[in-house]
Amino acid sequence: MKQVIALKLLPTLEQAQALRSTMEAFNAACNYLAGIAWEHRMANKYKLQELEYKAVREQFGLSSQLTVRAIAKTCEAFKRDKNIKPQFKPHGAITYDARLMSFKGLDTVSLLTMEGRALVKMVFGQYQAGRMDRIRGQADLILRNGVFYLYATIDLPEPPQTSSDEFLGIDLGVANIAADSDGEVHSGKVVNAVRHRHRRLRAKLQKKGTKSARRRLKKLSGKERRFAKDVNHVLSKRIVAKALDTGRAIAVEELTKIRERITVRRRQRATLHSWSFHQLRFFLEYKAAMAGVMIVAVNPSHGCLSFSNP
Repeated sequence: MKQVIALKLLPTLEQAQALRSTMEAFNAACNYLAGIAWEHRMANKYKLQELEYKAVREQFGLSSQLTVRAIAKTCEAFKRDKNIKPQFKPHGAITYDARLMSFKGLDTVSLLTMEGRALVKMVFGQYQAGRMDRIRGQADLILRNGVFYLYATIDLPEPPQTSSDEFLGIDLGVANIAADSDGEVHSGKVVNAVRHRHRRLRAKLQKKGTKSARRRLKKLSGKERRFAKDVNHVLSKRIVAKALDTGRAIAVEELTKIRERITVRRRQRATLHSWSFHQLRFFLEYKAAMAGVMIVAVNPSHGCLSFSNP
């Protein structure tokens, strides 16, 4: 199975400026190509490359392979929705392949920039270190909150799924994040309290509108999301471990498009739309695959699930 790991980069000031300049030129080229693709209704990267390859290289100063990657990124964005002309932010991601990137040991990566090759130091934890030898193919260079990251794809061995006639049923909710068929309940009280606190604080700071309030808002950005993500990681790991230890498969309710199927009162809308059931479901799926635990989706009946082992 494929998984993505994040590698934090520690470039020097000169290297960081070179990476930013490369991003800006790359995404400017993508915006130029998006205009051509929109004008000609062209989503085929080979045709677009034949038409605009030389012009992009001359106008934006990109290397041969960076030009090819810009054309590919533009066409992929246009294919997603041909009714909208793609627009790319100046510091949007760049996909680095084997011709643009190479790893030099465990703590250094070589990246092609507008100024030539840059040997950039990396930092990562034990989890990433144990998977560095499994990096395959491409990696995305990301600039997030002033910090550069490489999001690399790795290939992990996927153990065969063990079949079972018994299931650990998982019911997802808002007040309780999850409840299993053994009667164990994982309360959402802490997560909901954090969400409510951040919501009130954001409203207060937005109303205040001062420079210090805006700085505080920027500092708070993403904190609530990261907390909820960590909770979902811990919870999904615990559920998969329980199913594995008891030799059962996992049955989880299917909640796709649940927000379109139900209505709530106005004061409950924020809580409903911040419900991260899809993320928890995704974490359960990939952790179960890594553990060799089968997982199946069950359509809820009358708003709840009832599980019985055959």
